Amino acid sequence: MSNERLRRVIANAGMSLADVAGQVGADPKTVERWITQNRLPHPRLRTATAAALGVDEVYLWPESTESPQARSASGAELVRIYPNRGAVPAEYWYECIENATENIDLLAYSCTFLMDGHDNIGKVLTERAGQGVQIRILVGDPDSEAVFLRGDEEGIGDHMAARCSLSAGYLRDAYGVSGISIRKHGTTLYNSIYRFDNDIMVNTHAYGIQAGSNPVMHFRKVPGGQLFDHYVQSFDNVWAKSKAQRKPAERRRPRR
Repeated sequence: MSNERLRRVIANAGMSLADVAGQVGADPKTVERWITQNRLPHPRLRTATAAALGVDEVYLWPESTESPQARSASGAELVRIYPNRGAVPAEYWYECIENATENIDLLAYSCTFLMDGHDNIGKVLTERAGQGVQIRILVGDPDSEAVFLRGDEEGIGDHMAARCSLSAGYLRDAYGVSGISIRKHGTTLYNSIYRFDNDIMVNTHAYGIQAGSNPVMHFRKVPGGQLFDHYVQSFDNVWAKSKAQRKPAERRRPRR
């Protein structure tokens, strides 16, 4: 049985077998056997090939997750499951922000729980960016159909869109800062994702239940594991479809 997924992805990428082989350091005949004989490459070559083709490794080789090593590594990535977001100690979120040295990625619709508890969040993020941390923030587009639909599903109506706009305002001090990118998105939010270097917090979503009442899974990157990278890929997928978020205009106090 051949690996038609791999064949199709290579073709869609406009690459030849020799192109793939050259990028990952394999022989073209070996790459051909990956397709025609459905051979499972060495883990290093699987990772390199998936990266070169811009797809998830598990999509190309689902059977790679069946090895005891892969299962063990992925299991080791799970640090803890919290029954709801409120069970995560409030100070832990800010410790993660303040201790990050490389990456902070935030994906949500509003993320107001972080900002309500830390009203100078824009300045804090600016300080982290000044220390070399690369920060990407995705907030919901208040005019998108997805945000309006989520508001209806959670029973809060237009308040969901209002929360998205509120978040954009909370981040006012972070706009235009080198190392910080803020975008808006209108994608279906299957999970809210909060990444701090090699730790990632995934707030799952259940239909009709507000985000704060849903479980949070804490993963930490482990060599050979797949779950951390899985959710980083999800973040990147939304990032690729997002649009630049403009700095909200300041409202002037009406004259009396």
